[in-house]
This record gives sequence, C-alpha cells and structure tokens, in this order.
Amino acid sequence: MSGPSIVDAHHHVWRQADLPWLLGPMQPRIFGPYEAIRRDYFIGEYLDDLAGSGVTRSVYVQANWAPERFEDEVAWVQRVADESGWPHAIVGYADLLCEDVRPQLDRLARYPLLRGVRMQLHWHENAMYRFAPRPDLALDPVLQRNVARLADYGLVFDLQVFAGQMAGAAELAAACPDVTFVLQHAGMLEDLSPEGRAEWRAGMERLAARPNVVSKLSAFGTFIHRNDPAHIETILRDTVAVFGADRCLFGSNFPIEKLWTSYAALLDAFLAAAAGMDDAARAAIFEGTAVRVYRF
Repeated sequence: MSGPSIVDAHHHVWRQADLPWLLGPMQPRIFGPYEAIRRDYFIGEYLDDLAGSGVTRSVYVQANWAPERFEDEVAWVQRVADESGWPHAIVGYADLLCEDVRPQLDRLARYPLLRGVRMQLHWHENAMYRFAPRPDLALDPVLQRNVARLADYGLVFDLQVFAGQMAGAAELAAACPDVTFVLQHAGMLEDLSPEGRAEWRAGMERLAARPNVVSKLSAFGTFIHRNDPAHIETILRDTVAVFGADRCLFGSNFPIEKLWTSYAALLDAFLAAAAGMDDAARAAIFEGTAVRVYRF
C-alpha cells in the first residue's frame, strides 16, 4: 500500500468536566491507573499525536458522558468537527433499553456526522472489567427491537462484548440483519491462556458467520497495559483469518493507549503486524472498511 491514507476508526476527545468517570476520587478502571488522562484531551492534542502518521480521517466514539447528556456529547463533537475538520464521523450514545429509542435517535439525527451508536454491553465476572448490569443484554427483546431501529436511520451499532457473551451477540446480529455491527476491540481478548484464546476464537467465528458484523482492530493494550507488537500481531492476524481483511478496520483508542505508548509507536506496531499481507488487505484494514462502514 504505497502512500497510505489511513483512517483511525476509534478515538476520543473530551473535556474532563463532562466525564463522570474522570471526576471525583480515582476509581479502578479496566485499563489501569489513568492519572495522565484525567484532564482535557482536545482535538489539537489528538492531531499533534498523529502528526506525520499518514492518518487522514478519523471516527470519534462516545466517551461515556452522563447518559442524560447523550445529545450534548454529539453536539459538542459536531462543533469541534465544524471548527477543525476533525473528526469525520461520530458514534454517539443512546439508551437502547428504553421502551422506544426513536425519540433519542431523532434528536441525534440532526447532527450531520452521526454514523452510529454505542451502548456498551460488556460484562465480566471481574467487577473491574464489568460495564453492563448483566451479561445477557444482547438477548433482551427491548434492546434487540431498538437496535433493529438503527437501520431506519442508517446507523451502525458499535458492539462491545467479551468472549463469553459472543453467542448472544451473534443472536442479536441475526435478529437485526439490516444493521451493521462493529465489534469493538476485536472482542476484547482478556484471557490469554490457551483455554481463553480458544473460547475467544470460537466466539469470533460465531460472530463472523453473521455477514453484518465487522471487527475493529483496536485497544489491544487494554489488559496488558503496554504496546506489545507481538501481541498486536497475534490478535490482528487471528481476527483477519476469521473475518477477512475487508471486514476489519484499525482504531487507535487514543488517548487511552497514550497511557503506555505514543501514537507513532502504536501505529507502527499495527502496520508491522499487517506487513506480510497484500496491498488490498492492508488498504481494507487501514482505510477501506472504515470508509465503507462509517460512510465518509
């Protein structure tokens, strides 16, 4: 892939004052100590981080503002984009467990860059890894009905689950065939034992069997708290083997990964992991799939 044009399909910008999880006493988080990012992270710093990287477009993914301020988050990011030209697409939040999500989607649909919704469904026996109130939300009929409604708005669903939840997530994807699902962080492989990897691989194969699911290659440092090129290569290659390159897309997960690495080092690790693939595969992972899925 000569002269690559790279899309970062997963990053955040934020104002500390808007994020409940950054305010008050330090709380244990899935990605470890986070003093370095308990501050504003504006688009200017993000652009400084990726300077010289070849990244030409990006997707903002919701950063867990207070749920009742779901529209405020999208409105703020849209204003940032209007002023700076970045990001190029927005994934916002909506409460998919309410009786009818359409009034929320009607409010969000006014923002030109909105391309999707994320409501995190991941649940784990380890309370520090747990976000959703229960493990089986993907099977909830109310949630399934509301996710299906995303198709009427042309929106994707950014799906976040652990390996043990992938069977239910595959049922959700089957119940909503007109919605594209973007699996966050390649299924969040956290158990690196042979058994854990086998469960993850089986779940990934189940999800890949649904043609409306693609996988985001991002946040591989979440559970090891470092930039490990060998670890990145293993997950990237295993994911591409299951989904195919044209159903995989790169994301930086910045500024979270900034806790342990630079943007340049992180991107270099991903590019190296894909170095042995052909030009078409690398073009899909680093640009084409994101452009197709998020429509820009």
